[in-house]
Amino acid sequence: MDLNNIVSQLENTNEEETEKLLLQYNRENSHTFSFDQTEESLRIKLCQGVLSVLGRQVQPSCQKTCLETLRILSRDKRVLGPVATREGMLILGGLARLNPGEEGDENQKNGQEDTQSEEEERVVVEALKCLCNVVYNSPAAQQVCVDVQLAHGLCAILHTARTWHHEVGLFTLRLVFLLSALRPDVRGVFRRELHAVRLLTEVLEFTLDVSWVGPYEAAPPDPQALPMPAEDNERTMEALKALFNLTLSDTGGEEDDHQFRIIAAILRHLLMLKTETEDKTEEAHSHAINLLNNLPVSCLDVLIDVPVQGGLEMYSGKNLDAIQMLIDFMAKRMDKQGSNYKEGLTPVLSLLTEGSRHHREIRRFIKAQVLPPLKDVKIRPEIGTTTRNKLVRLMTHVDMGVKQTAAEFLFVLCKESVDNLLKYTGYGNAAGLLVARGLLAGGRGETQYSDDEDSDTEEYKSAKPFINPITGHVEEPMPNPIEEMTEEQKEYEAQKLVNMFDKLSRQNVIRPMGVMPDGTLAPLEETLCDPPR
Repeated sequence: MDLNNIVSQLENTNEEETEKLLLQYNRENSHTFSFDQTEESLRIKLCQGVLSVLGRQVQPSCQKTCLETLRILSRDKRVLGPVATREGMLILGGLARLNPGEEGDENQKNGQEDTQSEEEERVVVEALKCLCNVVYNSPAAQQVCVDVQLAHGLCAILHTARTWHHEVGLFTLRLVFLLSALRPDVRGVFRRELHAVRLLTEVLEFTLDVSWVGPYEAAPPDPQALPMPAEDNERTMEALKALFNLTLSDTGGEEDDHQFRIIAAILRHLLMLKTETEDKTEEAHSHAINLLNNLPVSCLDVLIDVPVQGGLEMYSGKNLDAIQMLIDFMAKRMDKQGSNYKEGLTPVLSLLTEGSRHHREIRRFIKAQVLPPLKDVKIRPEIGTTTRNKLVRLMTHVDMGVKQTAAEFLFVLCKESVDNLLKYTGYGNAAGLLVARGLLAGGRGETQYSDDEDSDTEEYKSAKPFINPITGHVEEPMPNPIEEMTEEQKEYEAQKLVNMFDKLSRQNVIRPMGVMPDGTLAPLEETLCDPPR
């Protein structure tokens, strides 16, 4: 249907004809995501016309059709001018029952007391979908949201989480996520004024059906229970994404610490749950891990302190089931072909690193699986299919963030001892970390660890004198290339090598470096001139 005809007819039709006209447009464009730029001015006029209809008192069926049209149009950020105004956003906010601009208490009361027909609820859902698109695509609309205090209306809806239907909850949570992601100033409003962290935590608690058996311990899921329904999982992930945004900033205070421990306990419960598909389970766990990274590391003890369920005597009675889930998640992400390690793997590595750094039992449990006592040292540490082999390979990954995170993880598992790290990785793989840490001369990192000693296997002790410290394995004997040379030939080759290095150095192709007494790298001439200490 010609867009020009729709725009011209829209101005002079009644409600029934308007609905029929727009229904046809919606059917034809429901899957349209790229638009003809030559019709941009017509689409702007259509936006204005649809908003004009929505501003009048029309039936819910007509409102729903208009909002569907507006949702299609809102996929094009160039035509959002009429919507991204105070009037346009107030219309959409009102239809979404967010009642922007009204007092929070009254707004909350309205949200709790209104009863809606099925058709009216579809209007609310479509209005929320429109708001999500408009807020995502328009900085001007984001500013209007701040001006009309849309966050207050969203939090009022969060108060009614136990009564809302799936799509209302899903798109309310998505709008909270978008607004908090795109407007850092709104995060403070959500958090300090509206207590959205607590509200979102309650949403998670209700959605995941958490039953408390201790201050920060949820009852374990029933092994015979059905997987988490897809709709519950969708809302859970949106709530986790919103909470991630709201916990990005610095935190502090007893109230925050209590709230974060509750969140950690809920996330532990989530790690124990399965959804209807393995991919969706992994996705939910990924969001849980991202959020755990935002919590103070002191709260991670909630993951292993579950007195009612009990734990392992060899790990001081701690329950390491959640840590096992994190290790399994890490292994899956390392094995995923073509995956983005920076986004998919580094969050779980960072979480396990910080947990290991601050909690002895977590470190011991992970090390037992990732860096078991060495036996076979005939193969280079980066070759093979074990978790250790894969992590050592990542120490030389092209992405700086990935290689640093993997190296730091192994370093912490070795209690930040350079000698222990080199035992498992070889000097060549660890060089990048040692340079960054200023530990080329050996030593330890700054963190203090327990004094328990790692015992070497008899196989390792017997092979240790023959291990190449650079490659980290026992090499087959190689023929000596200078064995049959005369002393004059050796001197000639040595001088030739010196001249080659000198030429490359003068041309700035290479720069010879040396190790300073403090373990840092410096130009060779400086290390030679530096007096002994």
